[in-house]
Amino acid sequence: MNLVCLLAILIICIGRSTEGASRPAVVNIGALFAVSTINGGVSKIAIKAAEEDVNADPSILNGTKFSVSIHDSNYSGFLGIIGALKYMESDTVAIIGPQTSVMAHIISHLANELHVPLLSFTALDPTLSSLQYPYFLQTAPNDEFQMNAIGDMVSYFGWKEVVALFTDDDQSRNGVTALGDKLAEKMHKISYKAVLPPDPTATRDQVKNELLKIQIMESRVIVLHTFSRTGLLVFDVAKELGMMESGYVWIATAWLSTVLDSTSPLSQKTKDSIEGALTLRPHTPDSKRKRAFISRWKKLSNGTRGLNPYALYAYDTVWIIAHAVNLLLDQGGTISFSKHASTPGYGGGIMNLSALSVFNGGKQLLENILQTNTTGLTGPLAFHSDRSLVNPSYDIINIIENGYQQIGYWSNNSGLSVVPPETAPNRSSSNQHLAAVVWPGGTTNKPRGWVFPNNGKKLIIGVPDRVSYRDFLSRQNGTDIAKGYCIDIFLAAIKLLPYAVPHRFELFGDGHKNPSYNELVSNIASGKFDAAVGDIAIVANRTKIVDFTQPYIESGLVVVAPVRGSDARAWAFLKPFSPLMWGLTAAFFLIVGSVLWVLEHRLNDDFRGPPRKQIGTILWFSFSTMFFSHRENTVSLLGRMVLIIWLFIILIINSSYTASLTSMLTVQQLSSPITGIDTLISSIEPIGFQVGSFAENYLIEELNIPKSRLIPLGSPEEYANALKERTVAAVVDERPYIELFLSDNCMFSIRGPEFTKSGWGFAFPRDSPLAIDMSTAILTLSENGELEQIHDKWLSKKACASQTSDLESNQLQLQSFWGLFLIVGTACFIALVIHFSLAFRQYLRRSPEDDHHSDLEPSGHGSTSSGTTATRRLTFLSFIDEKKDQSKDNKSKRKREEIMRKSSNWHEKEDVPRNVSTSKRVQVNKSEILHTSDNGTWLTR
Repeated sequence: MNLVCLLAILIICIGRSTEGASRPAVVNIGALFAVSTINGGVSKIAIKAAEEDVNADPSILNGTKFSVSIHDSNYSGFLGIIGALKYMESDTVAIIGPQTSVMAHIISHLANELHVPLLSFTALDPTLSSLQYPYFLQTAPNDEFQMNAIGDMVSYFGWKEVVALFTDDDQSRNGVTALGDKLAEKMHKISYKAVLPPDPTATRDQVKNELLKIQIMESRVIVLHTFSRTGLLVFDVAKELGMMESGYVWIATAWLSTVLDSTSPLSQKTKDSIEGALTLRPHTPDSKRKRAFISRWKKLSNGTRGLNPYALYAYDTVWIIAHAVNLLLDQGGTISFSKHASTPGYGGGIMNLSALSVFNGGKQLLENILQTNTTGLTGPLAFHSDRSLVNPSYDIINIIENGYQQIGYWSNNSGLSVVPPETAPNRSSSNQHLAAVVWPGGTTNKPRGWVFPNNGKKLIIGVPDRVSYRDFLSRQNGTDIAKGYCIDIFLAAIKLLPYAVPHRFELFGDGHKNPSYNELVSNIASGKFDAAVGDIAIVANRTKIVDFTQPYIESGLVVVAPVRGSDARAWAFLKPFSPLMWGLTAAFFLIVGSVLWVLEHRLNDDFRGPPRKQIGTILWFSFSTMFFSHRENTVSLLGRMVLIIWLFIILIINSSYTASLTSMLTVQQLSSPITGIDTLISSIEPIGFQVGSFAENYLIEELNIPKSRLIPLGSPEEYANALKERTVAAVVDERPYIELFLSDNCMFSIRGPEFTKSGWGFAFPRDSPLAIDMSTAILTLSENGELEQIHDKWLSKKACASQTSDLESNQLQLQSFWGLFLIVGTACFIALVIHFSLAFRQYLRRSPEDDHHSDLEPSGHGSTSSGTTATRRLTFLSFIDEKKDQSKDNKSKRKREEIMRKSSNWHEKEDVPRNVSTSKRVQVNKSEILHTSDNGTWLTR
């Protein structure tokens, strides 16, 4: 019984295993395309070629037929939906398509419910998210990468703004949104979005109306994101309107490259209309399989369509599905379908929704597709975790007179490059390159990318109507004509631009008081003015709403206050030196005098005598060197060296003292209780500022000075009166104004340094390219000297003596002379060391000698001198104090030699028995010389 049961179970298991391992006879795949379009036509050919290759390959599907049926949607969204429903009713395991992103958004909802993967290489809307549409997969790079490439191109050529011209459908609209995001990352923007009806419904008049709007705008860089029929119509109308001439830039998305690749030959009219444009083509690396397929293409298409990259993507998509289905079957999966839980109630009638069935293996098939890792005609086939293809890249094509030229590549890894992405280095700012471009109009010079709007209007430039400091800017009497320093700078810069700038000045203000410059700048941001020219300070809050040019003059806030001339004083002669300088100088006079006394004392009678005399000599000699009137001579070498160095130092100190005292006595010295912004802040006295200046806001917001302390002043005369009458303690204003004010008001002075750093510039709307060109022109004016010439014309005036920056004491400080004192101190130290070393050496040589001197007294009886003198050793200080007799040593030496010679002669004449030993003792210069007759020698002790 147990054996029977075991056999039955074994039979059942084997049967189920055989059933699970069985493969279906046919696997059905659907495809949705408008076959009359360029991409639809080449895709149909490539899909059928791939179907044949899959069925002819015995290593895949193991005998199961791979069947692909194509439904022609004929540009109709309705027919596309019908085709999708038809496939999902007929046990289709995957669908290639749809061709457009509009249909992809709709059909993806069906795919999500019925678990049928959708694979599209033409519906490339970047918003078709894998989170919202998990069963939708793009098998070609989506438009986000294409827009990244265009953004990099715009940045590479340096254009700030572009106009986006696109059809009003999901793919084009969302693609332009992605372009705007990419441009914003690089500080560029889309200045205008021109929308056309969905392809192919746009009419010539509709296109013309949009192009006429673009034609009068500032930007000349146009990005055209549409499809082939509408795109060619746009170029045709643009050619008619003269928008394919020099100065324009046209960048078309990949639709134009498909026209070039698949439409042959192009009509001459079409060639002329697109000449000079740039376009992108999905990059597919060269390979043996790709070359083989290209050689087959003419036979496959019968010469009706040229091959473009989307045909290659179609071919690879079929193989991706075939490999995934084969893996599904190898994994033991089945091709089976089940009824959807929600559709039975909708059965019957024309729309038999109950026939829609869920693909049971859809989830596994989708996972197999995402795990694809192979190589196709388009290169490596694999997907990132976000389901985008690996290594997205594009060829960049420039259309020229006789066809087109490839000027470079773009890839997500390397950016712009002139070498293929497979070998290009990783992205860096230094390796972004493209080849030369032939632009519309046949020029190779890069277009500027913008012009002044061709709307019949001149630039309206706001000019502050000043009532004070009219040298900077003013209205000519009885007219609306502006003149002044700022106007001349602007006109000189305009002349350097390579294009004309039609403009007119419009005065801003009531003419009775200086206008508010913050309000002037705000009028640019609001569009009332196209620019502003004048003495406009570049400050932080203004740069938030407008763009400024390069500063044409430096500026900054300074404090000006009244000053009084210091009264002449009896002790004014002490002012040139600081107290420390005086003290150190006096100390060195005494030090140098003492050093010279030490060096000269033993040799020079002028430095000897009673203590009182020697002290007087030191003081007299020290201070008399100041006037080079010392009468004592120096005889020692060391003393002369020290004296020469000291006299050189004295010469420099005397000259500096004389120059400083002269300056102090001839230039009025000014003083004020206000020494700068810090003392002004700490006080409670009122502060004046110029009406309309940013100084008011700065003092209140940045320095926290109460508004009640601030007094508005409208003219230099009001400045002077307020300062004289002590209405204000000081005035805070920008340096150019203050310098002009001080040229006529010498009783005031700038106190302290600038406490802000800024400059004046011309203001333009945000991202205005004219601001960049004007900055370049201002730098040119600075380099060629014209900026300085204009400054001298209007602002060069004789400055007062009080216009010095900071009237603190000009005393000479020790810091200016410490090097000199170091030199003379070092010289004195070295001289003393050498002097005492030599003296000590002499002292050591002299110490064994007796203190008394006696003549030589020979004794026939060998007796010594009548009395011995006790040896007295001198102390070192006593030795130093005594005068050195330079001839004494030489005389002693000569006398010793003479005595020795006489004694020798006397010894030879004396008759002394040989056996008697006698000796004689003589004293020579405090030394005893003993002669021994035994051996005839002389001994000295």
